[in-house]
Amino acid sequence: MNASFCLEKSIHAILYVANKLERKDFHKIFKVLYFADINHLSDYGRTITGDTYIAMNDGPVPSCIYDIFKALRGDGFFHTEAQRFSKYFEVCDWNFINPKMSAELKHLSSSDVEYLDASLGENANLSWNEIREKSHGYAWRETEKDTPISLKNMLLEKGNSDDYIEFVTEMDSLKKISALM
Repeated sequence: MNASFCLEKSIHAILYVANKLERKDFHKIFKVLYFADINHLSDYGRTITGDTYIAMNDGPVPSCIYDIFKALRGDGFFHTEAQRFSKYFEVCDWNFINPKMSAELKHLSSSDVEYLDASLGENANLSWNEIREKSHGYAWRETEKDTPISLKNMLLEKGNSDDYIEFVTEMDSLKKISALM
């Protein structure tokens, strides 16, 4: 698991999003989270989930969250911990999330909720193809397929300054180093 990943916050961000979406498939949830994360990163210097996004064929995919979803359907990295996550949600028809509870907002900051709501407002009604195309921005295009999308490329996509990008990436590196100690 990556050092920046926030498990509890991610679980409640997923619950928040899934409870508000009509189409609760992996793809839609991943993209709503991605756009909330990239915008929050641009404005606040951190993502909501702390997850690493992988440049997959159909757009950015949050690595740890995808592993959790796969575990729930019996084929992921966390397969031994599927029971731990099953109290929050279940996977139906291989690719759909059924939330079993509401998000506990104490795990999300007011800016987290604001950016999740903004992403839902912009993306909830997009078709599968529309949100796929929208997620194929600069950060995705500049990343080799099936590898992590860098924070730098995410920030470049949002038009952040070089100084801000350097600051955010240095802070992220320090956070990862401190997590190892």
